[in-house]
Amino acid sequence: MNRHRITVVLSQAQGKHPGKRALEESIVAALIMEPGLDVSVIPHLYDLGADHTGRLFLGSVRGDMVLLSWLFPRAAFWVMDRDGIKGHWGESQLKSAHADDDDDAAPEPPKGIGSLDVPDRHIYCLDLRDFNQHEPYVNEIRRIAEESRARAEQKQSQRAPALVQLGGLGESAASATGGPLTLTPVAGAFGSPFVNGTPATDAPGSPFAPDQLLQAAGRRWYPVIDYSRCTNCMECIDFCLFGVYGVDGQERILVENQDNCKKGCPACSRVCPEQAIMFPDYKTAAIAGAPVGAIGNLKIDLTKLFGGADKDALSQAVEERDRELVADGRDAVGATVGIPKRQNNATVGPKDDLDNLMDALDAMEI
Repeated sequence: MNRHRITVVLSQAQGKHPGKRALEESIVAALIMEPGLDVSVIPHLYDLGADHTGRLFLGSVRGDMVLLSWLFPRAAFWVMDRDGIKGHWGESQLKSAHADDDDDAAPEPPKGIGSLDVPDRHIYCLDLRDFNQHEPYVNEIRRIAEESRARAEQKQSQRAPALVQLGGLGESAASATGGPLTLTPVAGAFGSPFVNGTPATDAPGSPFAPDQLLQAAGRRWYPVIDYSRCTNCMECIDFCLFGVYGVDGQERILVENQDNCKKGCPACSRVCPEQAIMFPDYKTAAIAGAPVGAIGNLKIDLTKLFGGADKDALSQAVEERDRELVADGRDAVGATVGIPKRQNNATVGPKDDLDNLMDALDAMEI
């Protein structure tokens, strides 16, 4: 009998939008009828505090996981990573009808410093904004569950048979009982039992009751670092003057004091050369965690190319930082402090993608 199970978590939208709630309910209603799935619902992922029951539940899951949320998958994945809920990126085959064809391009190889202590499991993140019906999500989760089961079976077949050597007390105990020793499963985190690496949240005595998982969570605002892109250049810590960033014991950048971050200010994201800093609730997709374009590090904004905007990203970041400094009763510093090193002493080099694009536009004589 196949007992492999996979945990599916639905992160609710902020607010009580009836259309979003209806989609959430239809997805959950369909999934709870599926065999091999443990389904739970939590509030908006980005808003969960360290002591929220929903966050503690996520931290207790040990097997493969599917997260459905109203965030870009990249943002959702790294929100969980910063909370200690780690795993390997699970590739989804779900693609919305309005997705760009460029999304089919081969992804860039990771060049960031990466996450640490990643367990041997996969986390799949699905964006609830992609479809208005529940069927695409249910079908994709079925596919993921089958993929997870096949991966688990492959690992099991490749695993060498365990050799148990009973010595001393163990042999005596076996002889005394006249049979083999019985190994008792150890309870998981917070006393929650696990089945095949998955917490049985519906088991009697489980500390994660549905009403506790859905405790209201207050709105939050803080940066999220994508370590698959972050090169540890430290430009964010140089630019931010509010003490949000710090370094860990291995001299890796981290968000150290998230409560110091100024609500609505994404300035540090604008100066990051690798687009590794996200604010998942921000209105602009590139800052909220949308997939990074396939053309190197190039982000092309046609409104800027044709005069539709009078500020570049760095100027906007300086203005946003000054506004928050003044609001705190401090002096504005303009571009005199923390300007990214790549802007200083720039040397003339070979033409890059942007140069080639501008040359092509000039040749079109438009």
